[in-house]
Amino acid sequence: MNETALTVHQIARPHGLPTAEHFAFVESAIPEPAPGSALVENLYWSVDPYHREMMDDGPDGFALHAPLEGRTIGRVVASRTPGLSEGEIVFHRQGWRTHAVVGPDEIRRLPHFDGVPLTAYLSTLGGTGLTAYVGLTRIARLREGEDLFVSAAGGGVGTATGRFARLLLAGRLVGSAGSAAKAAHLVREVGYDAVFDYHDGPAADLLHKVAPGGIDVFIDNVGGEQLAAAVGALREFGRIVRIGTISQYNTADAPAPRFNYADIVEKSLRMEGFLVSNYRDLQEELYDFAVPHLQSGRLALDETVVDGFEHLVDAFRGMLRGDNTGKIIVRDRSQVPPAAH
Repeated sequence: MNETALTVHQIARPHGLPTAEHFAFVESAIPEPAPGSALVENLYWSVDPYHREMMDDGPDGFALHAPLEGRTIGRVVASRTPGLSEGEIVFHRQGWRTHAVVGPDEIRRLPHFDGVPLTAYLSTLGGTGLTAYVGLTRIARLREGEDLFVSAAGGGVGTATGRFARLLLAGRLVGSAGSAAKAAHLVREVGYDAVFDYHDGPAADLLHKVAPGGIDVFIDNVGGEQLAAAVGALREFGRIVRIGTISQYNTADAPAPRFNYADIVEKSLRMEGFLVSNYRDLQEELYDFAVPHLQSGRLALDETVVDGFEHLVDAFRGMLRGDNTGKIIVRDRSQVPPAAH
């Protein structure tokens, strides 16, 4: 085990895309677990779009000069509670640090499924996959044969949505991405029928080219112009699932999307947003749905893995720029397979 602990603090509020100067790596002694708690050495860290929203000043925002939180998987290395045993692998939310002191009520034990790597619990089987699953099954109530449009299709939620939609027997599946290379990868590897690069022109025109007959469901990770385009393309009784607004995270003064509000009434459209934290009771259902497909190879993991805790901020900033394909995960160097060194 390392002899010192590192934590990432936010030290300033960003205006636009965060820079490295908005963060500080703070070194300290490894914390001692108090009675009733345990010390966890973290092994895998998740960086997620919602972190950018929490960097802004507000009642739910991150406090400055304090360790940041995030989804994390680690190993119990010292325990002072019968509720946690040394050597256990646990999920918790005290991320963005190399070590954390947690109580039994702050962790989730991870089940073991043959052939399923730990990273899956931060991607397809974690909050990312649960977001995609809830969006499709509970909010959109996707029916077999329905056509979907997914914005930010190359991100963690976008790739999981595409793969889950295929397993749920969706019809035509189209998406948007930030580059031609990423668009080609999504068609070739993930199962999308067509993906456009949103830099190539007006979103409404690009969407019409890939889905000339319209769509039934829009899974929205972006907002802005693509949301307006989807409203126009939706058929009668279409649904919009609002997951995120990446297009505005770094441009808070961006204008709201302009679309024909009469479409909502005349086409009987439904728009609903949700927080995945309100659907944690579906975690076991997600396992039942996804694990057999992971084990059979019918469902693949879409992950961009960055090695080294020291690259956590770089990974976060890269995710905001769209550098990743699939879920971006930071891995402790102790977990790098020997052949990968």
